[in-house]
Amino acid sequence: MKPRWFVRSDVDGFFGLFIDNLLQLMLVLTLCPVICGFSIDFIAEKILPGAALSILAGNLFYSWQAYRLAKKTGRNDITALPYGINTPSLVAFIFLIMGPIYQETKNANLAWQAGLFACFLSGVMEVLGAFVAGPLRRHTPRAALLSALAGIAITFIALGFIFQIFASPLIAIIPTILILANYASGVKFPIGLPGGLVAILIGTGLAWLFGSNVGQQAPQPFQFGLHLPVPVPRDLFALLSDPLGWKYFSIILPMGLFNIIGSLQNLESADAGGDHFETRPSLLANGIGSLVAAFFGSAFPTTIYIGHPGWKAMGARIGYSALNGFVIALLCVFGGVTLLLKFVPIGATLGILLWIAVIITAQAFQEIPKKHALAVALGLIPSLAAWSLFLVETSLRVGGSSLAAAAPKFGSELFIYGIIALNQGFILSAMVLSAILVYIIERKFISAAGWTLAAGVLSALGLIHAYELTETGIQNKFGIWAAPKFAIAYFGAALVLLALHFLNRGKGSVEVGEEISVVK
Repeated sequence: MKPRWFVRSDVDGFFGLFIDNLLQLMLVLTLCPVICGFSIDFIAEKILPGAALSILAGNLFYSWQAYRLAKKTGRNDITALPYGINTPSLVAFIFLIMGPIYQETKNANLAWQAGLFACFLSGVMEVLGAFVAGPLRRHTPRAALLSALAGIAITFIALGFIFQIFASPLIAIIPTILILANYASGVKFPIGLPGGLVAILIGTGLAWLFGSNVGQQAPQPFQFGLHLPVPVPRDLFALLSDPLGWKYFSIILPMGLFNIIGSLQNLESADAGGDHFETRPSLLANGIGSLVAAFFGSAFPTTIYIGHPGWKAMGARIGYSALNGFVIALLCVFGGVTLLLKFVPIGATLGILLWIAVIITAQAFQEIPKKHALAVALGLIPSLAAWSLFLVETSLRVGGSSLAAAAPKFGSELFIYGIIALNQGFILSAMVLSAILVYIIERKFISAAGWTLAAGVLSALGLIHAYELTETGIQNKFGIWAAPKFAIAYFGAALVLLALHFLNRGKGSVEVGEEISVVK
């Protein structure tokens, strides 16, 4: 069988991935001028062309990878891995690296150089991780990998976007229902029109009909022009020998680790959906994309996106990824991103992302042994803590206060210090806690103790649970014995699990689910 590069349902997949990428570019255009001092023209001429090249290169690779797998297996339902700018790294680099440097020095160019260096180091970590991530993927329970993704999906994607949908009901609810009807039931629209396209067109019409301020959702548009990617090696390595370049390595290190783990989780998600992509080349392409971005002026790493099962359920196959890369690249190179945002309301597109979040969450429970559902449920909690902390911090900031000032006043009304601790490294925490429970359910207490010991080491190094609460916000705390209380607790729990191993040798696992009794 010769696979087809493009099928009609790739149009729906394109719209989903395109909107996801567009939202990242919108964050760059709206946050960087305020936080980092970058002008819109600087972003258009220096940053977006580099982002365009990295997004295009990655999308072309993952389309080619899907084509090869389809040809090898003889299947016509292979879906390419989604790919684009890494949102957590984008936010972290803006608020925790480039923003503080600009606020301290008022030198936007220096802040940009620090962002480039951070993006480069993140890419190096991802490339190196490609050679060690395979064994990690093989020895991590599927429930642990999928639960962390589900937690992010149900909180930062589903909740974040559904609030926007219900904040603009006249514009967003009808397109969302159309998307859910098309994707969940498979109902077809006249003349075979893609559901995503129909929803966006109707949502855009409703926005203009009801006089929504669509054009005000984007910053002032810059003039159309040709902005080709240009290598910036001098700026990229300007801080290589400067202590300022390494000052924020404590932020870059965990973000790089999270990118590697997140990519593994997304590969496992794709595998659960029937598409098995090799770990090493997938992660290598991921890391090389970040290196390309940094070398050509973008301070934002790229990554394999969460959402493969959502795009697969839409019917997306191979071509949707390549098409997304070409369209995003053209918009960035010709300066059309803000112009597009002048005409298409974001609310009309959010139903696509809501669907992706819902199906990822559902997959975490469906593609595992039934008794491991408990572990998935436990793995959702760290993401819920991170989302709760985001709401608390936002509310305090809007009210003119800060978390440092308000935290001592919460008391037993809200165990805010527990929320903060669980928020720190929540992706790692979700995976570790879920893995521990999987092996407890299976009565494999040696393996459970190993994962608990790993949690103790991660705590001791400050990769989970460790923090310092300052007037400027929550600061990561890395180093030896960074979170001693948690490290001691996990080490003690590992000993308990070892004791349970010796007490229960020869006894098999028990079925969990219907046998769980509810205490009334």
